Amino acid sequence: MTTKSLSQRALLAQQELLEPCTCLGALRNGGMETKLSAVVMGLGNLVHRQYIKGLLFLAIEVAYVLFMIFFGFHNLYMLGSLGTEVQTEVWSEELQVYLYEGGDQSILLLLYGIATILVTLVMFWIWRGTLKSAYRVELLHTAGKKVNTFVDDLKGLLDENLYRLLMAPPMFFITALTILPLIFMICMAFTNYSKIDNHLVLFDWVGLENFASLFDNSSILGSTFWSVLVWTLIWAFFATFTNYFFGMILAIVINRKDTKIKGFWRFCFVISCAVPMFVSLLIMRTMLQPEGAVNVLLRNLGLIEQGASLPFFTDPLWAKVTVIVINIWVGVPYTLLQLTGVLQNIPGELYEAAMVDGANPVQSFFYITLPYMLYVTTPYLISTFTGNVNNFNVIYLLSGGDPVTNLASTAGSTDLLVTWLYKLTIDRQYYNVGAVVGILTFIILAIGSLITYRNSKSYKEEGGF
Repeated sequence: MTTKSLSQRALLAQQELLEPCTCLGALRNGGMETKLSAVVMGLGNLVHRQYIKGLLFLAIEVAYVLFMIFFGFHNLYMLGSLGTEVQTEVWSEELQVYLYEGGDQSILLLLYGIATILVTLVMFWIWRGTLKSAYRVELLHTAGKKVNTFVDDLKGLLDENLYRLLMAPPMFFITALTILPLIFMICMAFTNYSKIDNHLVLFDWVGLENFASLFDNSSILGSTFWSVLVWTLIWAFFATFTNYFFGMILAIVINRKDTKIKGFWRFCFVISCAVPMFVSLLIMRTMLQPEGAVNVLLRNLGLIEQGASLPFFTDPLWAKVTVIVINIWVGVPYTLLQLTGVLQNIPGELYEAAMVDGANPVQSFFYITLPYMLYVTTPYLISTFTGNVNNFNVIYLLSGGDPVTNLASTAGSTDLLVTWLYKLTIDRQYYNVGAVVGILTFIILAIGSLITYRNSKSYKEEGGF
């Protein structure tokens, strides 16, 4: 190779160093050692004397290949069938119980198969990084620039690559503890993993059968789903907006100029936040029982007949109204805290200008206070609505989803989707249906939240106020 061609390659390498390295560029423009790095990871680094880095890349590839040979390919193969061999039941004389030996466990095969796919995806991401690393070190060597040693790379993790060092542990735990269980749950929705027909150990893929059964109004499961969904949306609407407007009115009244000792009144309402919510809910549940303090007091005052009681949790309509009212009591203090800060940030000049124009307090509320509050708190309202759809504590601790009016149903009159999901999985062991309910809940909330926010003034007119 002539001196001229060497200088041209060096100039070209310097120009390419100014642009981000890509896998396509490495395979297209890289040297032979870089292209072979796509097969033998770390080869390009070893050729250009990055021995430790190259050996680490090679060790990762060897470990992955060995994993796939001994475990990975078997896991992927068994993922298709989820096992076929039934476990054998053997009586243990020592323990005096039946033990299950041999056979396939579909739950483990499903988990191992998904984990293998995730490991393969992570390996592909590492492969991209090693290929780009080999190409970059080749460009540095061709351009006559210093090639980093392993010590330089370690120092870089505390400087320009600090974000990679800090993000590595969170990404690992997110993948292992969030992404893997989430994909596992989604896959479970397409199986017959349930107590029905003893499909808890060995189960199969059933496609969309679970979704079809949930949308079938003629079945008990389908009719239950639609009734629970309607009540969940009704509950979320009233639980969100009753707290919001009662909290707003309370904040406005306390924040008035004529209100004395504002701090004391806020303290009186907010002090309930010091008591754990589950304690308050359990106390209210006890007080509203047929023989609870409220019914006994009403009998003693002669407001209801002796031996009678108000059906707070025994009548479907009463139970629904009761949980909404109690939710107002436990939720308004938190809304008061949220909206007080927003209310105090409304410019006073707006109210002064409205008074000059002859606006009364009601007009000022509807044309200044309410639009401003909705503009600022729309994201808060959306997140609160989402939280109320999944408000497990209030419903489960107060009514437990009761009363049950249909013994064939798996849900009570006040069950939300989330409490019904809990009963399906923990009490009934219908894990496949529970997974479908979880997926549908996520889809409904995600689509509803996105549509609502994108059509709100908070999104369309950001910075308008």
